[in-house]
Amino acid sequence: MARRRGWGGSPPGDDDEASRRIVAAAVELIGQTGSAISIADVAESLGVIRQTVYRYFPSADALMRAAAIASVDGFLDRLTRQVKGIDDPVDAMIEAVVYTLTEVRRTPHLGILLSSSYSNVDPEGITSHEARTFGMTMIKRFDVDWEGCGYDDPALADLVEYLLRTMQSFFVSPGNPPRSDDEMRRYLRRWMGPAIAPQQPVAPTRRAADSNARGGSQLMQ
Repeated sequence: MARRRGWGGSPPGDDDEASRRIVAAAVELIGQTGSAISIADVAESLGVIRQTVYRYFPSADALMRAAAIASVDGFLDRLTRQVKGIDDPVDAMIEAVVYTLTEVRRTPHLGILLSSSYSNVDPEGITSHEARTFGMTMIKRFDVDWEGCGYDDPALADLVEYLLRTMQSFFVSPGNPPRSDDEMRRYLRRWMGPAIAPQQPVAPTRRAADSNARGGSQLMQ
């Protein structure tokens, strides 16, 4: 049998197109299998050798995370509708976690971002650049005034990491028996709520307040 020509007989015009086509092939394969895929799987589907795929993605983990990010736009749109109108950070985050844990079991691409249960997936990938970008995109779609709630950019980055780690833990080990959505909301509100509540400026210490007062008195003399 004649060997199939690479790229379906239509090579990409540049590196950006090649990368997009590799990711698109990975997205399609993950959707078909519902689980992680290998570099060899993607290379075969494109009719190229593995080294061609490795040129753009150093590992299967990197390729799967890129595929996951590329395929979750629909999920983000649904999540945005789910939390629309919720401007309290605690309420928004709790609803996002509950909704995501429900959706992730039906969305294998999203599961790759949140689980180490797929073969070949690096569990530390939960804090990868791709995962953190996904998390930041997620929370910035909320109707929450993050700045007004005391969150600057570093605090938002920490919040995203906390959100990703929380969702990963419940996805990997949902409990026996798993909590219902309402039970999960109550649990998260009790234990996660205080950590997410609007941040307040740190009050000055008594010594600092006394020093400021003395400085003011001296200026008035």
